[in-house]
Amino acid sequence: MEEINIKTKQLNDFLSGFGSVVVAFSGGVDSSFLAAAALRAVGDKAIAVTAFSETLAESEKNEAVLIAKEIGIQHILLNISELNSSEFVENTVSRCYHCKKERFSVLAEWAKENHYNWVLEGSNADDLSDYRPGIKAVEELESVRSPLLEVGLTKSEIREISRQWNLPTWDKLSAACLSSRVAYGISVTAERLKQIEDAEELVKKFCSGQVRVRHHGNIARIEVVPENIGLIIAPEIASILDQGLKEIGFTYVTVDLAGYRMGSMNANI
Repeated sequence: MEEINIKTKQLNDFLSGFGSVVVAFSGGVDSSFLAAAALRAVGDKAIAVTAFSETLAESEKNEAVLIAKEIGIQHILLNISELNSSEFVENTVSRCYHCKKERFSVLAEWAKENHYNWVLEGSNADDLSDYRPGIKAVEELESVRSPLLEVGLTKSEIREISRQWNLPTWDKLSAACLSSRVAYGISVTAERLKQIEDAEELVKKFCSGQVRVRHHGNIARIEVVPENIGLIIAPEIASILDQGLKEIGFTYVTVDLAGYRMGSMNANI
């Protein structure tokens, strides 16, 4: 607990020195904590900006609005589209790099036009252990910083401080943009992103916990937490999911027997 307190103070001192900040806000665990910390450090000189596009599920955008309101930070929605980037659409293993470069370049320009000193994003210390090419894109932008990563806060520490601060996101499930479900080498399109969003909404009607529908062209690969695998492969529910996902546009529907795991699309990298 002492280490958490030390890191919390370091974060507050760090943020206070920025003067005015734009927090890249998704409404997830990390960005919500960062928004709350920025509000504590610089008050109304902090604003949360949700840059939304086809890669963000509508339900997550709506939830971000509600969470920002509960935190009490100024909040705006900024429409962008990573699909304007041919490198992003191509969907190589560097997709996340091109996504972050596009998204944070827009945020940095918005911050400059609106007289904010810095753009803050919510990567944490645990992100260094995964394949995250987006971190490189952030490092290349001079006006973008990653305070949680820079003071060494881990995901579990962020959740614990969020709990202490009574933030509604302290136990929220981890989320990722819809494009992270598209298998590398298959182009990212608005149609495919919508297929994923609709498919996951259908699966969520039958089970709780983490749900991912991975897009492998004409194949939908469903990932749920292991304890829910038996539930969704029960004949009646399996039939509903099979029919529903085929109506969405998939030819084949599978369930991954290993269950949900973060970054499963990176297994072949």
